[in-house]
Amino acid sequence: MEKAELQALKLSSARVRLDVLQMLKWRRYGHLGGAMSVIELLSVLYNKQMRHDPKNPNWPDRDYLVLSKGHAGPALYATLAEQGYYEKDFLFTLNEGGTKLPSHPDKTKTPGVDATTGSLGQGTSAAAGIGYTFRMAGSDQRVFLVVGDGELNEGQCWEAFQFIASHKLNEVIVIIDENKRQLDGWTRDIIEQFDIAEKMKAFGFYTVRTDGSREDTIDAAINEVRAVKDQAVCIVMDTIKGQGSPYWEALVDNHAPKFNAEADAATDADIARLEAFLAENGGE
Repeated sequence: MEKAELQALKLSSARVRLDVLQMLKWRRYGHLGGAMSVIELLSVLYNKQMRHDPKNPNWPDRDYLVLSKGHAGPALYATLAEQGYYEKDFLFTLNEGGTKLPSHPDKTKTPGVDATTGSLGQGTSAAAGIGYTFRMAGSDQRVFLVVGDGELNEGQCWEAFQFIASHKLNEVIVIIDENKRQLDGWTRDIIEQFDIAEKMKAFGFYTVRTDGSREDTIDAAINEVRAVKDQAVCIVMDTIKGQGSPYWEALVDNHAPKFNAEADAATDADIARLEAFLAENGGE
């Protein structure tokens, strides 16, 4: 990846992270931890890897995103605003009564959302169906499926993975966000995950591990699996819940926190740091 291209991705990630922090501080609560860990991924997808059109959200030939870990909705909403699907002021309606930005994505409410998600486990099945439809139609479209590691406690994920692997359905690019925590704590303390990448390989997937905090490594992993023609594909991203904020990374209960004075101060420091980075690098 060229240096200028990488810098543009980093600036996009910084703007989205800034928007996520501002919108959740404004709302005083929300799904912060799992949203922060997929920001770099969404930056790569929407700026480089996915075929989409903000002026025509329902473009029939677009690639699809299925955010199966629907609690990461704030990161998706901020990414869509960054891409021009709607004005950024819209972000501050998150979770309001009658909002078009509900806690979990709803394709009937928000421009640019391809799948209604949030009931964990079901997104994998939906992505399998979308991908199989692309296969039957002879389309070159892809569906990018983003699954949380805690979500893998759901048996429905593994049923759908068997279907995807059996059909060598590489129209579906499975991306697992291994941030090592779920709503109630560390995944290792709730249900031991063992080695997720090895499990996916055993299911029949061509599997790549990558650093999910770096746009360049994410992009390289996607390019690698795109080249696979005769096997289902999976990327396991090593991330941190609350990624990009020392305070939120360290907070154990960072799944859907409520803001207090301490959180406000730490978030203000993060916001100032991001604003300085953007100003120094011409990213507004």
